Amino acid sequence: MLMSGGGWWSGGGGEEEEERVRVWVNDTAALAQVDADAFICATLDWWPPEKCDYGTCSWAHASLLNLNLSSPLLQNAIKAFSPLRIRLGGTLQDKVVYHVGKKAEPCHPFYRDPSALFGFSAGCLPMWRWNELNAFFHSVRCQAVFGLNALFGRTKTRTAWDPTNALDFIQYTHDKGYNISAWEFGNELSGSGVGTRIPADQYAEDVKQLCKIVREVYADQPSFPLVVAPDGFFDKTWTAQFLLALGDEHCVKVVSHHIYNLGPGVDKNLTAKILDPSYLDHEAATFGSLRSTLQQYGPWANSWVGEAGGAYNSGHHLVTDAFIMSFWYLDQLGMSATYGTKSYCRQSLVGGNYGLLNTTTYAPNPDYYSALLWHRLMGANVLEVKVSGSAFVRAYAHCAKGSAGATLLLLNLHNQTTYSIDLSIPSSPVIEARLEYHLTAENNNLESQTMLLNGVPLEVSGEGGIPPLSPQLVMGDVPLLIKPLSIAFVSLPIELQTCS
Repeated sequence: MLMSGGGWWSGGGGEEEEERVRVWVNDTAALAQVDADAFICATLDWWPPEKCDYGTCSWAHASLLNLNLSSPLLQNAIKAFSPLRIRLGGTLQDKVVYHVGKKAEPCHPFYRDPSALFGFSAGCLPMWRWNELNAFFHSVRCQAVFGLNALFGRTKTRTAWDPTNALDFIQYTHDKGYNISAWEFGNELSGSGVGTRIPADQYAEDVKQLCKIVREVYADQPSFPLVVAPDGFFDKTWTAQFLLALGDEHCVKVVSHHIYNLGPGVDKNLTAKILDPSYLDHEAATFGSLRSTLQQYGPWANSWVGEAGGAYNSGHHLVTDAFIMSFWYLDQLGMSATYGTKSYCRQSLVGGNYGLLNTTTYAPNPDYYSALLWHRLMGANVLEVKVSGSAFVRAYAHCAKGSAGATLLLLNLHNQTTYSIDLSIPSSPVIEARLEYHLTAENNNLESQTMLLNGVPLEVSGEGGIPPLSPQLVMGDVPLLIKPLSIAFVSLPIELQTCS
């Protein structure tokens, strides 16, 4: 349903201050490009219910091994993207044995073992569950990226990887006709590592082995799945050494990294960090450094954010799963895109205190709707944006998805000031009308897990249906206002040459 009028906030009153901010969009050329159909990505992890952080056990049955794949709400939430890229992996992926082939061991689940690496025993993926997962991926039309166990067979970090179990698993997957869009090697083993690390030269040799396997197994296919590495925290020196050690082997088409720049989930300053413009700016250095590293040492590869939950150790309930988190999340999406990041995988789709969906009910958290709006409105071409007048207004723009227009994303981090946006697009001086999607927290409570779209709560139907995301039609002569602590997507139905 399309609403029309002077804006959903009209006649609302209030004591907010109002200031003018100029937002200038450069439409002469694209600043960067993203994978518009798969820029939004989410993760599914291996953590069992016994995974606890700071006395809270927040994973329940959200693991790849026990997720309820028959839930209509879960299915509908993924289908709403058509497609959604899903990265399958996480800390325990480097302790997973695939129950197939020559080195298949007895298939035991993960169990708590404080003396073991990462605090858990090795676990097993039975092929009956892999079959179920792939039937699910096919039915919900998602793009699956699978993270392989890069520690299999190692006794020391400089010991070579044993590819036997991975080869049997990849061969099984191929022979069953399962569509895996990418194979990822390891999780957080690069740089200084988390729990353990692998030197860059050894990692490169192991990745070459994986590339050889992928080429041989998929030799009968017109194209190969992508090879993704290292999926750890970005370390410029380690990454440069890794890319140099690959030599002429350019099969690693994606260099991926993780982001948890808000610190531990127990941090009491998470909200302050999320609403601090200078703090949000810090991560630009990481994106810029990775871009320059790839330009110098790996120009054949693209960059992905392979996992990002904001706050590590499962996040923080009523922060990383509440409305407040959309300021961090959407700012990350916008910022990463300006540096040419092709895909951004949110930790998690389900699980922990940072899921797009509730861990037990699968009801969408606010960031789910933020992700879905981005997916539907933001196209491949990224446009340069400059803001003057306030540091509390964050703005990003892309060519519109499916049209020659543009979509503007506005974030107001100020808790008292309404900003009137003076929008300047050089080649389009007149904007006759626009479509606005204003996102606010229920009762203005940043810890709320209910998001309002143009003043209306977003709620699933009794049958598990995702609600429509309807915009407000606003005429061009009506001021573009963004209220305190709110977010707006603004769709501009104009004709831009860069977006044609």
